[in-house]
Amino acid sequence: MGQEHLLGEGKPLRRVIESGHLHSMLFWGPPGTGKTTLARLIASHSNANFLSISAVLSGVREIRAAIEQAKQSHKLGQSTLLFVDEVHRFNKSQQDAFLPHVEDGTFIFIGATTENPSFELNNALLSRARLYRLKPLTDEAIEDIINQALSSSESGLGRENLVLSAEGMGQIISAADGDARRALNILEIVSEITDQQGEQKVISKEEIATVIAEGSRRFDKGGDAFYEQISALHKSVRGSNPDAALYWFARMIDGGADPLYVVRRVVRMASEDIGNADPRALQITLSAWDTYERLGSPEGELAIAQAIVYLAVAPKSNAVYKAWNSVLADVRAGGSAEVPVHLRNAPTKVMKELGYGHDYRYAHDEPDGYAAGETYFPDELGEQRYYHPVERGMEIKIGERLKYLRSLDWEAGKKI
Repeated sequence: MGQEHLLGEGKPLRRVIESGHLHSMLFWGPPGTGKTTLARLIASHSNANFLSISAVLSGVREIRAAIEQAKQSHKLGQSTLLFVDEVHRFNKSQQDAFLPHVEDGTFIFIGATTENPSFELNNALLSRARLYRLKPLTDEAIEDIINQALSSSESGLGRENLVLSAEGMGQIISAADGDARRALNILEIVSEITDQQGEQKVISKEEIATVIAEGSRRFDKGGDAFYEQISALHKSVRGSNPDAALYWFARMIDGGADPLYVVRRVVRMASEDIGNADPRALQITLSAWDTYERLGSPEGELAIAQAIVYLAVAPKSNAVYKAWNSVLADVRAGGSAEVPVHLRNAPTKVMKELGYGHDYRYAHDEPDGYAAGETYFPDELGEQRYYHPVERGMEIKIGERLKYLRSLDWEAGKKI
């Protein structure tokens, strides 16, 4: 069910399966989207032995046993499909153990992962297997799966004579959140706690609600969903959409994210995306952090939400962020330029005799508190410009001030 982008008429994976010319594959997708089932179907369609190991439960011994079994089948002219579930949990050496046998045709390799393969799998393995991305199942696909389970007497619950209302169906679909396995688990548990009424079991919405009482949204504190949602929160703030920013914050909190992790990222947003366009943003986010540490959950979460909304509606500037990255790049690429003599401190007689601090102009004694024409960069580097305020918020005034000071430099005979 589902995955029409891969298995629909003329789609890439369907064409590979129909041709019979299989290659090694990686199935990347959320739990309950059919990765294992699809691998079994491919093996069945291809008349191949199906071997399955789980990276969660298996080690080197299980890998060797599977490889040896595949070798024996290969000698007898029987092809083997080796399915490795949660392949991202294998370390580099364990992943490397498959490579020579993938290359010599001992087996067709199919790995399943819920994590981004680009980050979790070896390049060598990635280069030998084609990646297919499975999507969360649509509501329609989940409904089809539930109906099939209700009607099938062989592999489903058809013999239970279960009656599920449209409202009850909607409850399960919503709780499943694109995960077929979750939908079937809920249905199975509900069928067990529903009392027989004559020849039927009529499932009530109260019984379904009892089973799905715990939160069921997709969230993994260390996985793709975590980083995708914090990215969505950050981009919503940057895009000045307070409603979307609140939504992603709520999704993370509802899924079990640590509010302190979120607020640390929010503090970063204040510097990276608002900056000096509204310097109060950083103070407000730090106050939200402090408030949460004092109040805890759930009361302190409101302070974080307040800070997120403030950042979203504040004027935006990444001028400091860009300036910092530019100056770091220059410093790392350049040598150790000396501090100009006039900028050096001279606490001792010897230093004074060497000219340290000589001709330094104390800005507070100058007109407008500014030493027009003074230089502050190393001599060999010359004067540089890294910080370019934007025409938004407080940086409008900052830009006007800098422009005025540079005009004083110009009048003092120094061209920028």
